[in-house]
Amino acid sequence: MDTDADRGVVGDVCASIWPESFTIGPWSANHESAATGARKRLALRLLIKKIDNDGRLSLLPQFLETHWEIEVVDPDDLTTFDQAIAQADAMVSMSWKWELRSASRLKLLQLPGAGTDEIDFARVPLGTAICNCYGHEIGIAEYVLGTMLEWTIGARHMDQEFRRGSWAGSYLSGPRHGELFGKTLGIVGYGRIGREVARRAKPFGMRVIACTRSPDRDAALVDRVEGMDHFFDLLAEADFIAVTPPLNEHTRGLFDQRAFAAMRPSAVIINVARGTIIDEHALYRALVERRIGGAIIDVWYQYPPQGQEHGPRPSTLPFHELDNVLMTPHASAWTDGLLPRRNHAVATNLNRLGRGEPLLNVVRAPA
Repeated sequence: MDTDADRGVVGDVCASIWPESFTIGPWSANHESAATGARKRLALRLLIKKIDNDGRLSLLPQFLETHWEIEVVDPDDLTTFDQAIAQADAMVSMSWKWELRSASRLKLLQLPGAGTDEIDFARVPLGTAICNCYGHEIGIAEYVLGTMLEWTIGARHMDQEFRRGSWAGSYLSGPRHGELFGKTLGIVGYGRIGREVARRAKPFGMRVIACTRSPDRDAALVDRVEGMDHFFDLLAEADFIAVTPPLNEHTRGLFDQRAFAAMRPSAVIINVARGTIIDEHALYRALVERRIGGAIIDVWYQYPPQGQEHGPRPSTLPFHELDNVLMTPHASAWTDGLLPRRNHAVATNLNRLGRGEPLLNVVRAPA
C-alpha cells in the first residue's frame, strides 16, 4: 500500500486533484455504461470542501469499499453549497458554521482530524452524526521527544559552531550538555497524544506524570496519573511539561500567570495542542522575564489561510525575537504517515455508513 507514488501524493499537496464531481467504488474502470448508470443510482453523495481538494484527502478512493459520488463544493458560494448539501449523505470538514435547513438529509459530518473547536454544534442538524478521527498522535509524540532531545543536547547549535571552528561542547573544553534520563515529564491531558508521548519517554529513563479530567485511564505507561485538582502539583515537579488536551471551555487559558508561577525556573513547556490553551501574554512575560526555562511551541494564535505558505507572524507578540523559544509552524503531526492513517479512518466511517453499520469515534450521536 505504501508505494513510491503514494508517498509522493502524501508528501506534496497539489493545487487540485479531483474534478468537481465524480463517482468511485469497487468497480473496474472498463465497466460498460449500464454498470456506470447502476453505480450512479446506488452511490451515496459525499461533499468535500474546495479548500480541502489539495491532496490531503487524495487517498480516500483506495480505501473506499462502498459506492460514493464525491462532489467538491465551495461553501463561500452559499447558493451552490445550499443546493449541494440538500443532496448530500455525508460531508468531510473540520469546521461547521452554517445553519442550513437544506442539510436535514445529512447523515454524517466526518472530521478529517480530532479537534472539534471549529464545529458549531448547535448549527449541525440534530439528525447528523458528528465523528472525528485520529492518527496524529504518533507524529506529535515523536515531535515532543525530538524537540526535548534537541533542547537538552543542542546538536544543531553544536553543528553550527563546529562548522565555524569552535570545539565548544566537546570533552576537551565543555560545557556539558544535558540528558533526558532522570528528568520528569509532566503531561497535561492524558488522551491519545499524552499516552503516545509517555510510551516514548519512559524508555529514555524519564519519570512521567500526568493529570487529566479522566484520571481513571490506564496508568501503566506513567509513574502517576491524577485529576486536574493536582495540576499545580504537576507543574511544580516537572522539568518538561507537554500540553496535549483538547481546546474547550475547561482548557482555554489553562496556563495563565498562576500556572507559570508554579513552574520550576528551569522548566520547559511544550505546546502541541491548541495555542489558546496557553495565555499568550502570560507565556510571553514568563519567557521574557526568564521565570521559566523556555518553550517549545508548535501551535499558535493566528494563522494564514489554508494553502498559503507565507502569512502573518504567529502572534502579535515578538516570540521570534526570544532565544529561549523553539518555534515551528503547526507541523508536529504533518508527517508522511498521517494522511494514509487519516484517509483510512475517514473511509472506514464512510464504508460503515454505506453498509448501515455503527460509526466509529462518534463525538455526537444523531438525535
